[in-house]
Amino acid sequence: MKYWIKTGLFVCLIIFFCETSQSNSVVCGNDSTISLESLLREMTNYNAVCEFPCPEFICKQASSYDRGAIASDQPGWFANADASQFIRIEDNNGRKESVLFDAEGPGAIVRFWITAPHYKNNFYFYFDGEEEPSIQGKVDDLIGGNLLTEAPLSSPRARGRNLYLPIPYSKSLKITCDKMEEQGNLYYQINYRTYSQETNVVSFSWEQIETLKDAIAATNQTLLLMKSEDKGDYCLDCFGSSGAFIDIDEPDKAIKAIEFRLKAEDQAAALRNTVIKIEFDGEETVWCPVSEFFGSGVGINPNKTWFTMTEEQGTMSCFWTMPFKEAAKISFETFGDQDVLLYFKVYFSDYQWTDNSMYFHCNWRQERNIETIAGNGTRDWNYLEVEGQGVYVGDILTLLNRDTAWWGEGDEKIYVDQESFPSHFGTGTEDYYGYAWGSPDFFEAPFHAQPRAEGPGNFGNITNLRYRSLDKIPFNESFKFDIEVWHWAKTTVDYAVTTFWYGMPGAEAVNVPSQAELIEEVSQKVSYKTKYAIMIPGFTIANEPNGRVQEQNMKDFSREGHQWKNDKQLWWTESQPGDSLVLTIPIEKANPKSLQLGLTSARDYGLFELYLDGQKIGGTIDLFQPDSVDHETFVIEGLPELNVGDHSLEIKIVGKNDQSIGYMFGIDFYELIQ
Repeated sequence: MKYWIKTGLFVCLIIFFCETSQSNSVVCGNDSTISLESLLREMTNYNAVCEFPCPEFICKQASSYDRGAIASDQPGWFANADASQFIRIEDNNGRKESVLFDAEGPGAIVRFWITAPHYKNNFYFYFDGEEEPSIQGKVDDLIGGNLLTEAPLSSPRARGRNLYLPIPYSKSLKITCDKMEEQGNLYYQINYRTYSQETNVVSFSWEQIETLKDAIAATNQTLLLMKSEDKGDYCLDCFGSSGAFIDIDEPDKAIKAIEFRLKAEDQAAALRNTVIKIEFDGEETVWCPVSEFFGSGVGINPNKTWFTMTEEQGTMSCFWTMPFKEAAKISFETFGDQDVLLYFKVYFSDYQWTDNSMYFHCNWRQERNIETIAGNGTRDWNYLEVEGQGVYVGDILTLLNRDTAWWGEGDEKIYVDQESFPSHFGTGTEDYYGYAWGSPDFFEAPFHAQPRAEGPGNFGNITNLRYRSLDKIPFNESFKFDIEVWHWAKTTVDYAVTTFWYGMPGAEAVNVPSQAELIEEVSQKVSYKTKYAIMIPGFTIANEPNGRVQEQNMKDFSREGHQWKNDKQLWWTESQPGDSLVLTIPIEKANPKSLQLGLTSARDYGLFELYLDGQKIGGTIDLFQPDSVDHETFVIEGLPELNVGDHSLEIKIVGKNDQSIGYMFGIDFYELIQ
């Protein structure tokens, strides 16, 4: 074997490991049987993603996306009523049932996601034309609950409910739900495979849950452990600086894992400035900032998934299988202005290249200061476009949000093989990443994670990951992935995306930034901690309040006698008693006599006290209103003596009316009266 290592600082050592590597064979042929058991084996086989599927399948998505979205050149393309959109309504066995999935087989559901404010209805699974559903249960028990299996195959994550247990069907599968009048709304996404008619598929059943309980339990345990210890038979170990590289000049090998860490004065900036580049058989297919390649986003954000891991001390790892015919080269280059020390290991194993083997690709792009339109989709933003044959296996979205309001109403739109309408049309960015309701909570799981949500609210640096195992998307001619930039506030956001895919020789990403443009982007400074400055016209927020502060459109609530200035308000939510929101109040004339406030009252608003420069003013304000959303004007008399200049107005939550269901606060204007 011949291995070449170049480094700017130290001599690198070759270390040999005697670990058992996985076979790279994938079950193939039309006579191959697809079953719950075979799909579980595929899910935990790292080599399965790097070979074009055999038997082949098409992966699509059924979802509750707004059916008003018809075409990109028609009104409604960014429509956002994504709940309770069904195929049809049926009367089955005396029940009124809404059909959310109806597919001809052979096929398999490979990811099922739902969310709702509450769960009061049931799902019914009709396999292969049966008149009575053989699988049924309460929706939150089946999806994200323990009725079929336990975590991580079935688990709630930040208010999204996920089921990754595969559900194969031989001829067809119909899924319905009941009690929608009581339920109210339901959001759903179902990723599913369709095989050719010649493929033998064994339909899912309750009996298999019992028969395969040990295999299901073992899969859950394997996914929880992530199997990061299964790295490969050989390892090259290297210290260095910018420009360090390792050559593996030996045929029929596959990289199984890469470990990396760096040392720099400004670590967050260095992790963005330093780029990993990988060549396979003389072609560069990977170019990406290291922190995004390894799933961390901006800075060190510990998390563990099936394909990437970031540890507390800063070590980052990936476990993608990357086969090649003759040779591979892994290098790191820093484009920042600081000294960076690197340490990395490359683990690899023997691998027999076949006609189904594919090269690993990773693309990265960023766009800064995208202007958003409050309460509407701004535009479709491209993740990736590929010409050729391959399989899409995941992505990492790293963004900078300059407002606490929710940024991610945007739906994913994925086009396979020149489709005129996307076969994957989503219901929201956070739904695509497996959570819901714009939650800033940390979560990690084998195939998705949110390792970073800086806050407060949805402000600052955010990182979302989604990796695809059974829900990978094969394509024969082309692949295109767009996502809507859809923000509730008028602000600017920075989007950066890392995409992972495998391609047959000759497949390439198109419409990508030039090398010079990419270097310009990674050379710009990033900060782990974002300076807090919410842009809400008419208000300057002086603190970082708990909860979420955003601009809310009040036009739909306005009526005679209850009108909000400019039809908007500053809206403070998700806070608790004792929390404070501090506004900077400029005073142009000394010693105003009173303070006039325009405030909102409703059934979910709280009790508040006001403090001007730390001194309590006025009495307790009760903003509870049981019957409607109202606008009221409050006048606070007897202000302390105030000089010209900036002063602070603290709004403090002290509780809520016994009838109120929340602690919300809303203000649309203030005025100092002489």
